[in-house]
Amino acid sequence: MDIILIRHAIAEEADPQRWPHDALRPLTPFGRERFAPAARGLGTLVGRVELLLASPYVRAWDTARILSDQADWPAPTSCPELAAHASVGEARARLVALPDNGTVVCVGHEPNLTLLARALLRAKDVDEVPWFKKGGALCVRFRETVEPRRGTLHWVRAPKDLRKAGG
Repeated sequence: MDIILIRHAIAEEADPQRWPHDALRPLTPFGRERFAPAARGLGTLVGRVELLLASPYVRAWDTARILSDQADWPAPTSCPELAAHASVGEARARLVALPDNGTVVCVGHEPNLTLLARALLRAKDVDEVPWFKKGGALCVRFRETVEPRRGTLHWVRAPKDLRKAGG
C-alpha cells in the first residue's frame, strides 16, 4: 500500500479581516495555475488512486479538487484528521484504519505532513524527509498494513519536478 502525502498549493496570506477563520483561506489564482501541471505530473507518477483524502480547509480541499480533475483521480473525501488544527496522532490513526490495498492520497498542511511522514516511516528513512513545500509530495510505501514506523520512503518530489513531469 502506498500513502501519498501532498501539501496544499500556494494560498492567500493569512488575513483575519478577509478570512476570520484560517480554514476559509483559499488558494491564490497563481497557486491554482501553478499547481495544475504538478497535479498532472502526480497523475503520471502515481497512476491509479483508490482514495483521495483532504483536509476540509478550503486551500487543501481546492488542491484536492485540482488533483481529482487533472490527475483523473477520485473526488476528494473530507478528512478532518488532516486539518491544520488536528494532531498527527489523529491522522496516523485514520491511515492505520484504512483497508490494506492500493494507493491513498492525503492533502494537508505543514508542519503536520512532515511530522506524519516521520511517524509512518522506519527510523532509517526519517532523516530523508524534508519539510514540504507548497504543492510538494512524498510517498510512503507499506509492505502490507499501514503501521507506524513500518513504512519505507519510496520517493519525494518538489513542486518544480512535478510541474516538469506534468508539462
